[in-house]
Amino acid sequence: MTTAALLAAARDRLRDAPTQALGIDKASRWRGARIVRAGEAWHLGVLLLTRDGVLATGEVLRAAEEVRRGYTAESARVRADRRAQARRGGFGEGEVVHVGWTELDVGVVDAGGASGPLVMVGDVPSVRWSAAGVMPLEAYLDEQIGLRYPVSGR
Repeated sequence: MTTAALLAAARDRLRDAPTQALGIDKASRWRGARIVRAGEAWHLGVLLLTRDGVLATGEVLRAAEEVRRGYTAESARVRADRRAQARRGGFGEGEVVHVGWTELDVGVVDAGGASGPLVMVGDVPSVRWSAAGVMPLEAYLDEQIGLRYPVSGR
């Protein structure tokens, strides 16, 4: 089965499952840095499946109001600022937002190449889900859908 066919079958299974927001960074002199809505996708581990494409997962955050507090680590301050940017961009309090994602080229994978975490191993579409782990895409999608969207099963 091709990568495109496997992803189409996953979309069919997820048709009624809830999606999560995609966001992109925006900045202006008047409104400052913010994250604005750019679509929606089903989150499947290292992949984000949209209605017509597939993306590699980037940063995942929850939108939150900006609050002043002391941080012991700079990284905590940066994470809080990113959550506030999503809230300023129009996302609801606590809404999950995916930022920094990249579009993947399914045609390249089906032609025997690789695009982000998607790779053809022999003639089997596969996904690199960790630095050392590669598994067949069909099994990966089954596992992720079962874990994240159990009511969307086969």
